[in-house]
Amino acid sequence: MDIENKLHKKKKSRKAFFRNIVLLLFIISFLSLGILYFFNMIPLLYFFGILLFLFSFDFFMGYLLLGKGWKKRFFGTILTVLMIILLLILDIFSLKTMDFLGKINTDGNYNTENYSVIVLKSSSYDKLKELKNKELGIVNLGEDKGLIEAKKVLDKKIEVSYKMEEDLTVLYNRLQKGEIAGLLIEEAEKGILEEEHPEFLEQAKILYRFSIDIPLEDNLAKNVDITNSPFTIFISGIDSYGKITSVSRSDVNMVISINPSTHKVLVTSIPRDYYIKLHGISTPYKDKLTHAGTHGIDMSVKTVEDLLAIDINYYAKVNFTSLVNLVDELGGIDVELDKPFRAYYNEDGKITNYSFKKGTNHLNGKQALAFSRERKSLPLGDVTRVKHQQMVIEGIFNKILSKSIITKYTDILNALEGKFVTNFGTQNISKLVKKQIKDNPSWTLSTYTLTGVDAHEYTYSYKSTKSYVMKPNEESIEESKRLIQSVLEKEE
Repeated sequence: MDIENKLHKKKKSRKAFFRNIVLLLFIISFLSLGILYFFNMIPLLYFFGILLFLFSFDFFMGYLLLGKGWKKRFFGTILTVLMIILLLILDIFSLKTMDFLGKINTDGNYNTENYSVIVLKSSSYDKLKELKNKELGIVNLGEDKGLIEAKKVLDKKIEVSYKMEEDLTVLYNRLQKGEIAGLLIEEAEKGILEEEHPEFLEQAKILYRFSIDIPLEDNLAKNVDITNSPFTIFISGIDSYGKITSVSRSDVNMVISINPSTHKVLVTSIPRDYYIKLHGISTPYKDKLTHAGTHGIDMSVKTVEDLLAIDINYYAKVNFTSLVNLVDELGGIDVELDKPFRAYYNEDGKITNYSFKKGTNHLNGKQALAFSRERKSLPLGDVTRVKHQQMVIEGIFNKILSKSIITKYTDILNALEGKFVTNFGTQNISKLVKKQIKDNPSWTLSTYTLTGVDAHEYTYSYKSTKSYVMKPNEESIEESKRLIQSVLEKEE
C-alpha cells in the first residue's frame, strides 16, 4: 500500500511538474508578445504570424508534455526549455532597445554652454573669491542669452565687473598685459582661442567652471512621412567630450539625403573650415562652418540650409565620446589606405602619436578618432580628412551589418546611451525598421564632398587676425544641390 501511495504521489508530482512547465511557457509567450507589440518595430502582419506560431508551438508542447509516453515528454521538455530561453533573450534585447530609444530625445531641446573663469598661471589668483572687485574680460557678439545667464550665475558667487570686447585676441592681449584679471569664457570660445594661440593652453589656469542650459526655440524638425517621402538628416560631430548638448565647434558636417521610394542615400560632406555666412548674423564677416557649432546645433542646421538651399528635416549630434565608445564596443573597424600618414590624438593635453600604414588598418576607438580628425599632416588637409571621416562611417556600417553584431548588441546600446542627441524621434525609427523588415530593399549609397581653395581671412568669430579658411568652389556647391535634388525627387 505504501509503495502504491508513493508511486501515485510520484506520478501526481510529475504531472504537476509538466503542467507548470506548460504554464510557464504560456506566461512567457504572452509576456513576449506584449513586449513585441509595445516594441512597435515589427509589421502587424509579421506580429500576427509570430503570435500564430507561438501559440501553435505552445499547444503542441502541451500535447507532448501532458500526454503519455516518456519520449514525448522528454522531447517536449527539451524544446520548451529552449523556447523559454530564446524568448527571455529576445525580451531582454527588446526591453533594452525600448529603454534606449525612449531616452534618445530627452536632452534634445536645449544647448548647454560651459563657462570657465580663467586667469594666467603667472598671476597670484588661486581661488575664485580672490577675484572680488576685479575686472573680467568677456566676448560680446551681440545678443547672447548664454552670456547674460552666465553673468547672473557668476554674480551670485562673487562681485566683479566686466570688460566687453568683440574679439578674443583683444581680450587675450589685455589679459597678458594685466589690464584685466581674468576671462569669463565659454568652452567653445576657449577652443577657438587655443586654435589661434596654442600657447594659451600652457599659460592659463581655470579657477571655476559651471554650465547653463539654453532652451531651443523649437526642435528644428520638419516632419514628413519618412516611409514615403524623401527627407534629409544633418549630422554634426562636435569636437568635445562629455555632455552631448554642449555647444562646440562642429568638426564633422554631413547632410544625408534619403529617398525611401528609390532606396537611394547620398552623404554630402562639407569641410569644417568652409568660409560661409552664418545664418541670421548681420555682419560683413563670414566665418568657418565649424564655428556655427559654437552657437548651437540650431545655428549649424540653419547655416547649412542656407548654403545648400534645402530644408533639413532632422539632425543628429554626436561627440568624441560617441565615436570612441562605439568603435571600441564594435571591436574596432577596418579602413583601407592608399598612402600612410601620422595623426595626433589630444586628450586633456596628453598627445598620442598614431601611424597609419598603406593597406588595411584595424582601428580602435581612439585611433578612429585621430584618423578622422587629422588634417595638418595631410597634403590636401580638410578635403582628405572628410574622406577619412567617410571611411570611418563606412567601417562602422560594415561592422554593424556583420553577423557578429548580435553578441555585442546590448553593449553597443550601452556605449551610445547619452552620447548622441537627435530630433528624429522614436516613431520615425520604428517606421524605418518596420519598412526595412517588410520590404527588405537594397539601398544605394553614394557620397559627395564640397570643395574649395585654401585661404586666410578674417572671421566673425576671430576678427583681429586672419585664420585659415576654405573658400567655397561655387561649382561644387551647385553640383551638390543638383545631386541632393536628384535623390530627393519622388518616383513618377
